[in-house]
Amino acid sequence: MAEVKEFTLPDLGEGLTEAEVVRWLVEVGEVVAVDQPVVEVETAKAMVEVPCPYGGVVTARYGAEGEELAVGAPLLTVAVGADASAPAAAEGSGSGGADGVVAEADGADAAEDGGAGETSGAVLVGYGTGAPPARRRRVRPTPVPAAAAGQVNGVASGYGRHAVTPEVPVRAEAAEPVPGPVPVISPLVRRLARQNGVELRTLTGSGPDGLILRADVERAIGAAGAPAAAEPSAAVASAPAADAGEVRIPLRGLRGVVADKMSRSRREIPEATCWVDVDATELLAARRAMNAAGGPDAPKISLLALLARICTAALARYPELNARVDTEAREIVRLERVHVGFAAQTDRGLVVPVVRDAHARSAESLSEELGRLTGAARDGSLTPGELTGSTFTLNNYGVFGVDGSTPIINHPEAAMLGVGRIVPKPWVYEGELAVRQVTQLSLTFDHRVCDGGVAGGFLRYVADCVEQPAVLLRGV
Repeated sequence: MAEVKEFTLPDLGEGLTEAEVVRWLVEVGEVVAVDQPVVEVETAKAMVEVPCPYGGVVTARYGAEGEELAVGAPLLTVAVGADASAPAAAEGSGSGGADGVVAEADGADAAEDGGAGETSGAVLVGYGTGAPPARRRRVRPTPVPAAAAGQVNGVASGYGRHAVTPEVPVRAEAAEPVPGPVPVISPLVRRLARQNGVELRTLTGSGPDGLILRADVERAIGAAGAPAAAEPSAAVASAPAADAGEVRIPLRGLRGVVADKMSRSRREIPEATCWVDVDATELLAARRAMNAAGGPDAPKISLLALLARICTAALARYPELNARVDTEAREIVRLERVHVGFAAQTDRGLVVPVVRDAHARSAESLSEELGRLTGAARDGSLTPGELTGSTFTLNNYGVFGVDGSTPIINHPEAAMLGVGRIVPKPWVYEGELAVRQVTQLSLTFDHRVCDGGVAGGFLRYVADCVEQPAVLLRGV
């Protein structure tokens, strides 16, 4: 007898609580192997292919492409075991026909790759890892009566709003209610019962293992003579009236995470900002000299890499700013390693890739890593690990054509350096009025980790290095 197993959206790590379905990689009725990627989701950090820990036949999918699912919400169900049939069986193909032969071969492959009882080798929070068992069953196409197919359709329709009715019949018999928690998976079913005063413990579910489906609740409502609550009308009634021409954009995904993080930063961190105008003419000249010395085929050193190198040198002098505050322990945690985050604008929005161990890198190494991460950010291939763990952030908002800003600290860091556009301006240079390449630097810092003297000293050192790059040679 086939067993229908539900695979929920796993914890993808890094504190993420939801993900958006981007693209389904399998169809209902398709045979899948253990650890085969089944869906591509987009978190606030990166695009991720999610592998399924079960092998068998996909009987239902939950969540349309573009829909956001919470961690722990149903993702799909898989029929595993000897009675799980291949798609050809659902079409009534005989075992002697060509379709039946293909279906049997597919089922056998699925059993070899991951049949009933085999455990996943992928590291999924909540599913674990394990070694495959010595014996594996074959998944063979087996014609089943229409009544059994109807039961499966009922199972699929009760799991969620966007469940897809399975095209593959699987034998599933209603089981006696088991003691313990109420056998309900769908939050919609719980809400429907609550709105209509139905006590779920009094119901016997028609789903596998006594699972209570929406149809069971609706039957109970009909027997009591109460009208079933309509989900869409309830949602409309609870929503505020919209003005004419009003557009509502869900605050979710990357935009939602950014909103939550920025709100938390402003809520928790008593930040202050100081700024200074600097003459960047010599820094630009030093960059041209470095790139010319490397030859035409050598990788070019970016201006952002030079600024990152200056910041790591400044943090070595003022380690108070390479820190975070442990609010629960009421402690300032100073960090030995410097991981520099930098703001990058992409089609998905603003992301902050992280250059690890920036303090141990040369300007050339920093430039190479910054280029790699920028390219990955633009094509959406950054991993969650490449978007977390920064200890200090560099924000070059000058690329947007603006001179200054008071950036919000990237929680839980203690400081962020902002750099405005570099433009020619009149400047007093060596006692003479001249046209120089001028920019504005702004430092936003957590006033809990240091006072203005430390912040001012850090910013002044960065400004001196920008105006006179030879200052860096003292630390080489």
